[in-house]
Amino acid sequence: MTRHLLKDSDLTAEEKREILQLALKMKKNPDKYREALKGKTLIMYFEKTSTRTRLSFEAGMTRLGGHGIFLDKRTSQVGISELKDEIRAIERYADIMMARTRKHATLKEMAENMKIPLINGCCERYHPCQGLGDALTMIEHGGDLKGKKIVWLGIANNVSNSLVQTCTQLGAKVTLCIPEKDPGAVDKDMEDEARKNGLYAETQDMSCLKDADFVHTDTWVNMEFINDPKFADEKERRIKAFMPYQLNKALLDKHGSKAKIMHCMPCHVGYEISRDAIDHPNSLIFDQAENRMHIQNAIMVWLLQNS
Repeated sequence: MTRHLLKDSDLTAEEKREILQLALKMKKNPDKYREALKGKTLIMYFEKTSTRTRLSFEAGMTRLGGHGIFLDKRTSQVGISELKDEIRAIERYADIMMARTRKHATLKEMAENMKIPLINGCCERYHPCQGLGDALTMIEHGGDLKGKKIVWLGIANNVSNSLVQTCTQLGAKVTLCIPEKDPGAVDKDMEDEARKNGLYAETQDMSCLKDADFVHTDTWVNMEFINDPKFADEKERRIKAFMPYQLNKALLDKHGSKAKIMHCMPCHVGYEISRDAIDHPNSLIFDQAENRMHIQNAIMVWLLQNS
């Protein structure tokens, strides 16, 4: 049976632990895995722009002895014919595929029409590679996640969904300190599942930062809308609504927080995060960016072994 990773619940807690342990081994012993994907081809399909996702997957395939091919919807013929036909042709050229799409429904349609593993490289509802990569970073800098306290500051979105799903499965308590949620990202079933074990909470009280082990944030405005004139009014509204939730040194000092600072990038300095937070001694942001490659390498190896 072909295994896909479209959303975080596609993996059990035990399977996530397997992948995280594999990532740690692969990162520590890179020479051992130089040919782990020798002769394998990854197709990376993008409907949206990317820096870390493209680079981490392509560099990862190179380090594992495989090859990554970049496919941009805007410069390809995907969309001219029906998606299911394009996908059935595309998969003939690859062993595994990653797709960054605007809608989760697109990923589901792809998976229904392909026989090779498909990885969600980010959609409007989930970012499972980011969630697992963040878990990897926190484990490296704090040990087992069981009992750890994680705060998400700002807007609830696709990245926070994945963080909640993965980290509560691994025993961490995740608190969303948020004034609102991005409408397109809301997943009530995921929230209800995370609440069952008492490890998920929502608040607007920033004193939750006081005893947090890690604090995360992300852009208040979805990247595809940042420079869209049609979204200008909503962008300004969000900036006003979320500015009190900016992650900065003064806020952490106010609450006596020693939390390690995380951001999935790109950082919008002066909005969701300040320069003194990015460059703070507690910042893990660039370790976090690197670990996208290490966790994705493990995901690809694991999916191909289990499909």
